[in-house]
Amino acid sequence: MGLKQEDILNNNSKNLNVPEIPVDKQKLAAPIKSAVDKFQLLPEFLKVRGLVKQHLDSFNYFVNTGIKKIVRANDRIVSDVDPSIYLRFKDVRIGEPSMTVDGITEKINPHACRLSEMTYAAPIFVNIEYIQGSHGQKTRLEKNDLVIGRMPIMLRSCCCVLHGKDEAELARLGECPLDPGGYFVIKGTEKVILIQEQLSKNRIIIDADKKGNINASVTSSSEATKSKTVIQMEKEKIYLLLNQFVKKIPIMVVMKAMGMESDQEVVQMLGRDPRFGALLLPSIEECAGIGIYTKEQALAYLDTKAKRPLYASSASDQAGRAFCLLRDVFIANVPVRCNNFRPKCLYVAVMLRRMMEAILNKDAMDDKDYVGNKRLELSGQLISLLFEDLFKTTLAQVKKAIDGVLSKTSRSSALDPSQFLRRLEFITAGLERTLSTGNFDIQRFRMHRKGMTQVLARLSFIGTLGFMTKVSPQFEKSRKVSGPRALQPSQWGMLCPCDTPEGEACGLVKNLALMTHVTTDEDEGPLVSLCYCLGVEDLELLSGEELHTPNSFLVMLNGLILGKHRRPQHFANALRKLRRAGKVGEFVSVFVNEKQRCVYIASDGGRVCRPLVIADKGKSRIKEHHMKELLDGVRTFDDFLSDGLIEYLDVNEENNALIALYEGEATPETTHIEIEPFTILGVIAGLIPYPHHNQSPRNTYQCAMGKQAMGNIAYNQLCRMDTLLYLLVYPQRPLLTTRTIELVGYDKLGAGQNATVAVISYSGYDIEDAIVMNKSSLDRGFGRCIVMKKSSNVIQKYENGATDRILRPQRTGPGSEKMQILDDDGIASPGEIIRPNDILLNKEVPIHTRGTRVSSDSLPDSAYKPARQSYKGPEGESCVVDRVSLSTDRNGNFSIKFLIRHTRRPELGDKFSSRHGQKGVCGIIIQQEDFPFSERGICPDLIMNPHGFPSRMTVGKMIELLGGKAGVSCGRFHYGSAFGEPSCHADKVETISETLVKHGFCYNGKDFIYSGITGCPLQAYIFMGPIYYQKLKHMVLDKMHARGNGPRVMLTRQPTEGRARKGGLRVGEMERDCLIAYGASMLIFERLMVSSDPFEVQVCRKCGLLGYYSHKLKTGICSSCKKGDDVSTMQLPYACKLLIQELQSMNIVPRLKLAEAN
Repeated sequence: MGLKQEDILNNNSKNLNVPEIPVDKQKLAAPIKSAVDKFQLLPEFLKVRGLVKQHLDSFNYFVNTGIKKIVRANDRIVSDVDPSIYLRFKDVRIGEPSMTVDGITEKINPHACRLSEMTYAAPIFVNIEYIQGSHGQKTRLEKNDLVIGRMPIMLRSCCCVLHGKDEAELARLGECPLDPGGYFVIKGTEKVILIQEQLSKNRIIIDADKKGNINASVTSSSEATKSKTVIQMEKEKIYLLLNQFVKKIPIMVVMKAMGMESDQEVVQMLGRDPRFGALLLPSIEECAGIGIYTKEQALAYLDTKAKRPLYASSASDQAGRAFCLLRDVFIANVPVRCNNFRPKCLYVAVMLRRMMEAILNKDAMDDKDYVGNKRLELSGQLISLLFEDLFKTTLAQVKKAIDGVLSKTSRSSALDPSQFLRRLEFITAGLERTLSTGNFDIQRFRMHRKGMTQVLARLSFIGTLGFMTKVSPQFEKSRKVSGPRALQPSQWGMLCPCDTPEGEACGLVKNLALMTHVTTDEDEGPLVSLCYCLGVEDLELLSGEELHTPNSFLVMLNGLILGKHRRPQHFANALRKLRRAGKVGEFVSVFVNEKQRCVYIASDGGRVCRPLVIADKGKSRIKEHHMKELLDGVRTFDDFLSDGLIEYLDVNEENNALIALYEGEATPETTHIEIEPFTILGVIAGLIPYPHHNQSPRNTYQCAMGKQAMGNIAYNQLCRMDTLLYLLVYPQRPLLTTRTIELVGYDKLGAGQNATVAVISYSGYDIEDAIVMNKSSLDRGFGRCIVMKKSSNVIQKYENGATDRILRPQRTGPGSEKMQILDDDGIASPGEIIRPNDILLNKEVPIHTRGTRVSSDSLPDSAYKPARQSYKGPEGESCVVDRVSLSTDRNGNFSIKFLIRHTRRPELGDKFSSRHGQKGVCGIIIQQEDFPFSERGICPDLIMNPHGFPSRMTVGKMIELLGGKAGVSCGRFHYGSAFGEPSCHADKVETISETLVKHGFCYNGKDFIYSGITGCPLQAYIFMGPIYYQKLKHMVLDKMHARGNGPRVMLTRQPTEGRARKGGLRVGEMERDCLIAYGASMLIFERLMVSSDPFEVQVCRKCGLLGYYSHKLKTGICSSCKKGDDVSTMQLPYACKLLIQELQSMNIVPRLKLAEAN
């Protein structure tokens, strides 16, 4: 054998490269350094895609192509009265964001809109041609740039003024460069259209209903109609369920109505297997039982079963109704050209076949919760639906107006159709209303959804980012279903496994992972012709017999059957090659499903996909020189795509790939390599250091709390006028950081402080996660925060000409002490210290606002009543008037806004949390003198109870303490990215320990500690070092609530309810039961009546009805007996007396029987 090999080497000159094979093997086995450098792709990816870019891509697609498609589809208005008069739309575009006031158009920017409560919108321009007609003379005119409405603009999209600006220009516009954009400014508030999750359209989904009947359903959605078709097997017979038919229709009747009169052909279409024929037999027999054999009979039968339209004009219209339903509504996504129903028959055959496979083999059922069967609907698609509805309604109204004018006989002026377009503010109002309320009520598309938009949460910078990646579920939260809530394996890399809320929405509300991209629609036309070029055989040319031949696969594009292919793997590889070469769209996915013998090609919008490095036989295509070019700025992320080094895979295509986590783990079968493993986490989970060392629910808790941490919101936070703003005074960036933190800019806008923590049981005030705090640290500014609240007021104009007015403050006399902070113009001056009940604005309103017109100057002082605005805040706290802004609101009224600032230092009961879901409240604040200190003289800021570790298993927190300590001592930020140890994105504990030892600390992070009280060394070494702590928005000052006496409700005279109204604490039914069990009757009496609503009533002993007390006769009198002899006085809860009187008003007479108390 050896000789032969030598001979080959000597003789064959072609095989000169054979001896180099062993070198390659060594290369494969050696640890590859390039895996470390692939990280640089992440920031490049985030420049073009990811995070908020899917919102922007979607909106840009709508603005550039979607809106033009809608207008092109409905481009004519033709009058019914005179068909020669028409109006045609030639083009549509969206202009620059601007505002027209009194005929003057001014450009606007988002920050100005936020401050003056306007909508950030741009005009929609159309070019039209129309016929202007009058009494026989008709002229064809054109008009360009006619405004038909105003479109709210998404910030940072291609229409926005911020698009493509650098940091200096953004600062000039008052915007923060780190702000992600992707939201709208509607009436001054920031609104986000959440990503909506839905089952994918136009796909066959095999499922079982509650009774266990297996059904195949298709939710069709085409440009013209949207419908849901269900084919169901019930008692061995197969039926079609369609809303437009009165009841279930036997499936064979439908096949015959579509022209398949031969039963044999239907059986052939299903396949040769006798089991399929046997399953179809009962349906064939049923069809014969009704006596339907021909197409005409079937259509006649269906006509009787079709629902009659409400506005059926005539019987003739009814006759062809079934035919129209089959053509347009039944599986609406399969088009019928020239009444050729064959594609539809084939589609039904495939549905039946898949259903029968599921009956014979339960594994063939589809999983509705599988991410590949889901589509994410983005803001562009939703606004597109909304605009289409409003545009069609506008056209109908214009047509109605034109017909109305034309039908009048005596007209003086020429008819100008374009004037009607200009008058309607329908589109503007509709878009603004829907985006501001979030209720999408579109009758035309049967869409009724509430809460689609939400106000952007601006609690912290990371909370805002997390809000943009949130995915809203399709069903209501109240259903107790576990299926959709479970963590799906197919979510890997697409949706974050940690970031989901606790409670009822758990597992339903999800968040996108770091490198996820959501696709937008791509044109199908070129793909179809390409597939036919690559050897797909059109089904028109094949018989039904050949539909399921064993040696070939079906090819489906976006749910449409294109044809068959004999070599599916070859075909898929060819398409992938074309995609990698950039000849086909980068987001087109090809998926070979062996089980269903089908090749799925998808180019529709709303699929989640992510980039992966392509590997050839286990070797990454990305080499050192590629990464060097990237670092030098010669290459961009898109170059990697077009050179075929990286490609996007969606969830389905991932099933055809074998993906290695690290390059070192790749085998020759590997097709792809992950760019970075920590990108399976989302933005918020990416903040946690060493999350792979924590118990999983802890990471989920941190995801919920990270959004509530106080910190910086944006660079422009001090220019904003938000309703409520929480800011940390001295925010820091974490000592132990992760790669995600740097990618999203959290290190620039942090939300926490690095506290030196000692893990020790101290003082007994640290039970159950409470924290002991150092008073001197608080004096130095640890955990200090600012709360800003906005209160606003409007100087209104009334219909009779009177207006509100602001008076000069009284400087002396009664009430003047409350007006100390007012300037001479009657408005509070900035920088003044303000106390509860001080007056912010000395305003008066006119008593009469309707009736005869008056001028506000001529009104006497007696015509006004005071309506002063006073500050209501927590008692005993002094705040500062931070800013006062004067502006004009949308209705032209003068508006005054006050921003009131309150600086708070941490107090007992304030909530803190580390980044590992370890939340705790401040239990006690101790002087630094009594605090333990290390031999270096370091005194901790916080003391944490060691019992927080064992049951929670947050080892990540311990490693964070070690890493932070090493970072402080050597002056380098240490990293703790998820799964980062192999790729050097997380420092190993061994290296951290070496650093600590080098700087004179113990390797395990423990210190020698002296007691602050006795001065003696403690008997144990104490684990001590810096941990990043977040201050959460839950503060005692906002929650504390108690009352002695206070306001009461008018109707029942009982104390009010709730903290905002200074309410009482309610003794409810359960508390009452406890008191009964104790036998504390006088306490119940006191709680339920004496200190609530006692009331004296006069009761007649004879008739038992309530009387009244006559002050004239100084005695009680019964209302019905008209006497005062037998009237007793007793105490009753006022609510009880009210109940008695309300019952009397309903003709029910409650009588009180009194007995003498012994």
